[in-house]
Amino acid sequence: TNRWDDAVVDNWFKTALKNGNEMGLGFTHEEPLTSLMRDHIRSFRDLPVYAYQFQTKFRNETRAKSGILRGREFLMKDLYSFSKTEEEHNNFYEKSKIAYKNIFKRAGVGDKTFITFASGGSFSKYSHEFQMLTDAGEDIIYYNKEKGVAVNKEVYTDEVLAEMGLKKSDMTEGKAVEVGNIFSLGTKFSEPLELNYKNEEGKNIPVIMGSYGIGVPRLMGAIVESMPTDKEIIWPTEVSPFAVHIIAMKTEGVVIEAAEKLYKELTDMGIEVLLDDRDLRAGEKFGDADLIGIPLRITIGEKSIAEGKYEFKDRIAGKDELFDKDQLMAYIGKRNV
Repeated sequence: TNRWDDAVVDNWFKTALKNGNEMGLGFTHEEPLTSLMRDHIRSFRDLPVYAYQFQTKFRNETRAKSGILRGREFLMKDLYSFSKTEEEHNNFYEKSKIAYKNIFKRAGVGDKTFITFASGGSFSKYSHEFQMLTDAGEDIIYYNKEKGVAVNKEVYTDEVLAEMGLKKSDMTEGKAVEVGNIFSLGTKFSEPLELNYKNEEGKNIPVIMGSYGIGVPRLMGAIVESMPTDKEIIWPTEVSPFAVHIIAMKTEGVVIEAAEKLYKELTDMGIEVLLDDRDLRAGEKFGDADLIGIPLRITIGEKSIAEGKYEFKDRIAGKDELFDKDQLMAYIGKRNV
């Protein structure tokens, strides 16, 4: 597919084997997935089909940035679509835009993320990026908040604006980080790798392809960067490692008994709970809790338990209250439906 050349793709990790052959670590996986699908696509009856994976990518970046925001090794969700016709591909492509918007909305950054007209790189003339506004970003985009769309600076021309029906006077400049990207590939990979299907007349036709990626660690980093404070993490509910964080102020007696009982009751409800029953000072436990970032926190101490109350904090809503057991279970149950 002409992508081995460093002049075409400049971020390969390559090595020479003892037999003289060269090997490269996958910076993306269009070629192997296209090759794989030759074993599964023969006829028009086999299409459309969509294959996805969560796979490690390796990119020899000249300058990695901010840990997981741009690393040389990272986890990516990539999806590849295989269609009979451009029309069939375009229908799925438009659905993927909606799906990606929903993903970023559920991840808590939907209001900051814009579908962005961008260069197609080694894939196609143009692509669509999903760019999230943040001062930590390296990209410059021009966005229209009302329409929820943007243009990357690299293709910000009058011609592109005209294609999108946008006016320069309606655009705002901002720094952003790319959290997702989708491409129409056409037959760029299916033709050289001979991924064809037989149509109703028995003629071999190249499969129409698309690719759709989300860098999972980068999205995590972008979510953290979007938070209003640099002193703590508050994960959106959908991406939090647990739904509830219980902090037991003592490791014995009624406090730990109450904490373990509540842990079991919530777990039996199907709610993921982290119980901190370590023998540490309160300040250490709260400091760790701020960094772990679980949005709902319950603190159990001798005084509150003696009153039949639980110190409850909804860190997303900014709610900090004393609840009795029924109030507590009702609130948590509602938040985790």
